[in-house]
Amino acid sequence: MTRDKAAPAGIDPTIPSVARVYDFFLGGKDNFEADRKVAEHALRITPDGPAAGQANRAFLRRVIRFLVAEAGIDQFLDIGSGLPTQGNVHEVATEQNPKAQVVYVDNDPIVLAHGRALLAAEGTATVIQADIREPQEILNHPDARRFLDFDRPIGLLLFAILHHLGDDEDPRAVAAALIDALPSGSYVAISHFRDPGERDPEGSRKAREVERVFNESLGTGRWRTDEEILSFVDGLTVLEPGLVPLAEWRPEPDAPATVQTDTYHTFVGLLARKP
Repeated sequence: MTRDKAAPAGIDPTIPSVARVYDFFLGGKDNFEADRKVAEHALRITPDGPAAGQANRAFLRRVIRFLVAEAGIDQFLDIGSGLPTQGNVHEVATEQNPKAQVVYVDNDPIVLAHGRALLAAEGTATVIQADIREPQEILNHPDARRFLDFDRPIGLLLFAILHHLGDDEDPRAVAAALIDALPSGSYVAISHFRDPGERDPEGSRKAREVERVFNESLGTGRWRTDEEILSFVDGLTVLEPGLVPLAEWRPEPDAPATVQTDTYHTFVGLLARKP
């Protein structure tokens, strides 16, 4: 993308957006020069950023297939959903169950505009503009209540979102508020940037450097330890294989080999069940 299209009303293209940075990593076109500068700076430290984004999407798709086909989940709350891309949650879910319902949530107005255009004829999904920092706003949103039955198990999807909350924003309390609203038998899926610490000193150094870049340019980003990430699902049962690099979570036999290098051990995921 060499020239930016005009930004929709209410959007400042000079301020980078997490959703649009991810869109760049995934090869999308809904990003601006400010977003690309952040992404390109990060790529100088961890050149496999696009592969990490693709690994995250592949992990999401495997989780959805498992939840629908094996766990019987037919409704999802996807927070921090980002810009629409191929293999969205509702597309994967309805392949397994045509009646599956999905509520997408993001705080970027571009996501709302694109999402509503994409979903206009779908009927199985909707998108709302809200911020994860205000969980009650999400949980009480009329469209969330219209699409989701909070008396039945729900799949809560927190992909690449909690690591954009600083410690001062109390992400554990945010996650707890969302999980507390879920009925028994619900599932929580998380992908998160990880600082591998002493097990991988060079990876840890790069994690801290990319964290510095994110905080200088996007104002948000935390690479957390395993213990910190697992604390988000305290009281839940973490399914096998546990908290692992994205490519290692129940890989499909015919899946192409991962091309992640620098980010392989610094981007991890898990799936947990609420008793």
